[in-house]
Amino acid sequence: MRTKNTAMWLRRWPLSARLLVLSALVTIIGFTAICATVMLDMRHGTEALARQSSENLAATLDSDIGRTVEVYDLSLRAVIAGLAVPAMAELSKEMRQLILFDNAASVLQHGAIQVFDTQGDVIIDATTLEPAKLNVWDDEFFMVHRSDGERGLFISRPMLHSGAYSVVLSRRITDGAGNFAGVVAGSIRVSYFHELFGRLRLNLNDNITVLRRDGVVIMRFPFDFDVLGRDLGKIPGLLRMLARADGSYSGIGAIDRIRRLYTWRDSGRPLLVLVGKSWADIASMWQTQASWIGGIVLALVGFIISVTLFSAREIGRRACAEDRLEELATTDALTGLRNRRKFDSAIDLEWRRAIRNAQPLAMLLIDADYFKIFNDSFGHQAGDQALIGIARSIAQSTNRAGDCAARYGGEEFAVLLPGISAEEALIVAENIRRRVEALPAEPAALTVSIGVASMEPLVTTEWSRLVEAADKALYAAKDAGRNQSVISSPSHFLLAA
Repeated sequence: MRTKNTAMWLRRWPLSARLLVLSALVTIIGFTAICATVMLDMRHGTEALARQSSENLAATLDSDIGRTVEVYDLSLRAVIAGLAVPAMAELSKEMRQLILFDNAASVLQHGAIQVFDTQGDVIIDATTLEPAKLNVWDDEFFMVHRSDGERGLFISRPMLHSGAYSVVLSRRITDGAGNFAGVVAGSIRVSYFHELFGRLRLNLNDNITVLRRDGVVIMRFPFDFDVLGRDLGKIPGLLRMLARADGSYSGIGAIDRIRRLYTWRDSGRPLLVLVGKSWADIASMWQTQASWIGGIVLALVGFIISVTLFSAREIGRRACAEDRLEELATTDALTGLRNRRKFDSAIDLEWRRAIRNAQPLAMLLIDADYFKIFNDSFGHQAGDQALIGIARSIAQSTNRAGDCAARYGGEEFAVLLPGISAEEALIVAENIRRRVEALPAEPAALTVSIGVASMEPLVTTEWSRLVEAADKALYAAKDAGRNQSVISSPSHFLLAA
């Protein structure tokens, strides 16, 4: 219902006001579409920047961690190569220690390299000539190498090793026949990762996860002790990550259920680095900018709408005022019918239309009988009321859309009837005459005489001929005794009953 009322309200506006509203609407839609496109591009740019920064961070961390693991693995390989030398067993402990661990990595966060025999007992320790008693028979790294002869470098779950929480790196020792001869192992303390990640500036909901290639968590930042060693290998998103060298995907964190953009780089090393950046943090800057832009756009749209509606309303008011002025300028103040000026304009328009359509145009010329005597006898006020009664009778009898009734002179009226013949116009004239005759006789009876004329216009004729014909018919009605209608004819006048 409200939509219907709005549509009717808009239809009452002039064309210029409706075009103004339409132009403003198109401008608002176009401006909004442009701003929406810009904001979407900004969002895509923010996402691309976040993805690129995460990829760079993942690549940097992967390179650092991978290089550390490689250096330590070279130390393990050097120990194994030294043990394979036949003369090593004949050397003193001091000389053997010097040769085996000459290339061993010596970093604060690295644990000592140790050699274990087939029973899991430590037999050589890089930090001492007399190693303390230690057996690792039940430890993960020892069991893996004892049962798998093809396993190369093995990185254990985070565990307590040599008095510190560490990740153990180990390799299998084989004898000349390829049999299991023990394990050489070292460790990277968890403090190494703390120091590495501590140099980074991350948002509250961002995280970094270091994974073994089977999905076991080696380290997570922010640090969570309960997460270390957890197997995430069966999570669908992580399975996709392990199957590709690098890339990114959007998912919900398996541990804290926060939606993040996860990015990784797999350089083929034993450990993978997964960088997770919260979508809320990624979108926060964009949302701030989008809020500013959206607020400005809404303010501008509101301003445009307000100005447009105000201007359209003023245009509508001006058009209504002009219509009212035109109506006042073309309406007879006493009778409410059209005035002579409007009638002349209407007959000129209808005359040209009748020529185009080859249709007849009829005219009635109506005059109050003995009106001067009536006016002199009963006064001007009674005369005015009589004219109003005649005008009302005319208006009630001419109700077609194209009919035009006007006050033609003092007590003379004219009616324009497009598209009808003289006989049809005579019926209208008689209807008017009878209505006037039936008016209450206060202060005296009132009648009218009517001249009727109809003709089909030609290009070479003027509408003044129709007026002259109706005027002659009116005089004929007057001469015939008044209170009657007469049709104008080239040869004679037909009197109406």
